[in-house]
Amino acid sequence: MAKTSVVQTYDPATGPSNPITTTTASSSSTLTLDQKIQREIEKNGIERPKGYTVSWHSNASVERHHFGASHPMKPWRLTLTKRLVLAYGMHTAMDCHLSRAATKEEMAEFHRADYLDFLERVQPDTSNKVEFPQYNIGDDCPIFDGLYDYCALYAGASVDAARKICNDESDIAINWSGGLHHAKKSSASGFCYINDIVLAILQLLRVHPRVLYIDIDVHHGDGVEQAFWSTDRVMTLSFHKYDRDNFFPGTGPISSTGPKRSLDPGAHHSLNVPLNDGIDDQDYVWLFREIVEPAVAVFQPSAIVLQCGADSLGCDRLGCFNLNIPAHGACVEYVKSLRIPLVVLGGGGYTPRNVARLWTYETAVCVGANLNPRLPEHIPHVEKVFAPDDRTLFPRLSGTGRFENKNSREYLWGLILKIREQLRYLQGAPSVQMQMIPPDLMGLRREVDERIKAEREEREEGAGYGERFRRNRERGVGGRGQLVD
Repeated sequence: MAKTSVVQTYDPATGPSNPITTTTASSSSTLTLDQKIQREIEKNGIERPKGYTVSWHSNASVERHHFGASHPMKPWRLTLTKRLVLAYGMHTAMDCHLSRAATKEEMAEFHRADYLDFLERVQPDTSNKVEFPQYNIGDDCPIFDGLYDYCALYAGASVDAARKICNDESDIAINWSGGLHHAKKSSASGFCYINDIVLAILQLLRVHPRVLYIDIDVHHGDGVEQAFWSTDRVMTLSFHKYDRDNFFPGTGPISSTGPKRSLDPGAHHSLNVPLNDGIDDQDYVWLFREIVEPAVAVFQPSAIVLQCGADSLGCDRLGCFNLNIPAHGACVEYVKSLRIPLVVLGGGGYTPRNVARLWTYETAVCVGANLNPRLPEHIPHVEKVFAPDDRTLFPRLSGTGRFENKNSREYLWGLILKIREQLRYLQGAPSVQMQMIPPDLMGLRREVDERIKAEREEREEGAGYGERFRRNRERGVGGRGQLVD
């Protein structure tokens, strides 16, 4: 019998191929992609930031969930964002972490146990037969396969980002899968089931005396605002479209500043900036700076959470503003310039190609990179998402005539003056009696981590994996400069 390779790769055109040749060809293809990314890194001057650390928190499993063919929320926008970030080579400028799913105990720090039990057990076939009005399940918040896992994954990434800030392991922590600001304590709302923002802020409050939450989604950040009405350690500041009767969620007028009773701790700690249709770049960036600056000066936060909902861009499927990507990113740039520990989260955004472009650009803002506006040609499946004449990072999203700017300078000045007047009610930043932080706090409770580790080991041993293989497999997960797919 003639000598031949034990294992061969079959090519229908040429028959069995030499495995060494096949391997070499595959390696060559991989190296070519690496070289293209390296050229992008050099062309855009991408390097690790000097003087501060940026971390990226994600789990690819969250991208695979599906709300339904006609639903505006498309988790695959996260896949596209990741591909753009990788194509530019920005992963080399960040510490990249594979986040684990949040445990039920971690989510129960805000959400009610019965609501979490419902999310864990409900199935699509059940929801078709029974209605759950108490949990606000319906067209906006449907039941789909893997719902509980989806919620736990995006919440876990936000909790992980906050913990890296608490441990001084990161100065800017990014989770684009988070920012779902409408979810309430015991119900879903506005495509949001678990309020990962509240969970992240609760983590920050274990170390930081005061946290400022800023929301630049086109919709009011109602869920986060309501969650912290009982404390003066969190200030919420939301820039949004407001129309009580015709625009979701119909909350957030300028007069809404927290609990009605002035003696309640959270009174005057909710700031709302209600906007009309069509606000443009110049007005929005100017207004943002004129309001954020005094809010920071008065409240003196030691950490900031910034929700970067992309539905405030022009041409968004559900939005009504006229913002372009550089203007939205200018808000991130300004908050970054304050040099306060920062958690950056995603949020709304229903035109996926523009969502991905925006969050790619704002990732570049965080790491201090100046990107070539021409999208890299080696983005996987680029032709299926971006037309040949639309392969730019900065498409023109304003001036389409879709929405007239109904925000006069007089109206905007009025908002600024009213916000400044509200800030006068705060007699300086509140003093805080801090609780002792356990010395083992990575923001993780030791018993939770040990249980997760034990369960994982049991599963792997049952599947026939040895301890040595497990360690080898875990060694490279979530390492520096690596986005795990």
